Amino acid sequence: MTLAGKRILLIISGGIAAYKSLDLIRRLRERGASVRPVMTSGAQAFVTPLAVGALAADRVFTDLFSREDEQDVGHIRLARGCDLVVIAPATADLMAKMAHGLADDLASTILLATDRPVLVAPAMNPKMWSHPATQRNHAMLVGDGIRFVGPTCGEMAESGEKGEGRMAEPLQIVAAIEALLDDGPKPLSGRRAIVTSGPTHEPIDPVRFIANRSSGKQGHAIAAALAKLGADVTLVSGPVTIPDPSGLQVIHVERAQEMLDAVLAALPADIAVMVAAVADWRVADAAGNKIKKQPGEAPPLLLLTENPDILKTIGHHPQRPALVVGFAAETQNVLENGRAKLERKGADYIVANDVSPETGIMGGDRNAVKVIGKSGVAEWPEASKQDVATQLAALIASHFA
Repeated sequence: MTLAGKRILLIISGGIAAYKSLDLIRRLRERGASVRPVMTSGAQAFVTPLAVGALAADRVFTDLFSREDEQDVGHIRLARGCDLVVIAPATADLMAKMAHGLADDLASTILLATDRPVLVAPAMNPKMWSHPATQRNHAMLVGDGIRFVGPTCGEMAESGEKGEGRMAEPLQIVAAIEALLDDGPKPLSGRRAIVTSGPTHEPIDPVRFIANRSSGKQGHAIAAALAKLGADVTLVSGPVTIPDPSGLQVIHVERAQEMLDAVLAALPADIAVMVAAVADWRVADAAGNKIKKQPGEAPPLLLLTENPDILKTIGHHPQRPALVVGFAAETQNVLENGRAKLERKGADYIVANDVSPETGIMGGDRNAVKVIGKSGVAEWPEASKQDVATQLAALIASHFA
């Protein structure tokens, strides 16, 4: 019940993504929030007020000039009687109205009259999202203090229109709402953090690569946990299939060198947590075309060269963060290898774990770690990766306290 007692005013505007608003309402209510829906005329062309009202267990507001609602200046009451205004989906048209202060229907009038935080989940064709006018409006709204979640990259409803413009998934929006309404302590407020996550893919040829089984679940959870404690987080993520955490900057990379470049570009920072399972080696000279198997011939020899050591680079960098945490994924001699890595890499802590196949840790949802510091070792019991992230974020916060 993470949102128990919170009042959400949900504005649904027109677009095929409006169907996702139904699931969003369900997700919010199962977390204890009340949802009061407002629908534009365009939204009603995609989902019905009957369906929205049934899921919200509240009436749906649609008309600025409702004789019944406006007897007590209903749009002002809706604008102020909530903890947060959420727009999901938000069309390019509604964003333009917000940016320029237009108020010609109930939704845009509420947005002009509200003094509550506003969270926007854009959804539109990639060309519309990337259009200079939309980008200007987006920049204006960010400057006005409006928060955004998404859009994400993927296939559109229109065939062959893949790109950035998909509305964030309901659970991503819920996470952004939770972060916005979280009134817990923020001991890392004002601190900047860099987190790496996931694997790297080192190309052999255009269709093959060297990689590992890292899912990014632990790194992404740590980035979100640090952000929850108030840190300004930059997450540098290798190729993963999990969604980006909301409320922080995410940089997507493929190769180890790209990850190092992104980490160095994010300096200076107070905190570096290097969780990514970076490939130790890459092919010295990746083929420009697919390597073809030749009948009767031996497989081609792959000459490997060492990748840059991101943790060691940061641990000995002139702009070294005040706290550097590394990870050691081992299959044997976990403590010994972790202690050696602590000294060699210049880290303050090494979080070591046994990722042997029988543990199910790499790619799974649970973890069991040993936190190795210069003063000793703390062995944490097995827990979810979310709980490990929360505990590590608390440890980091205590370092600065």
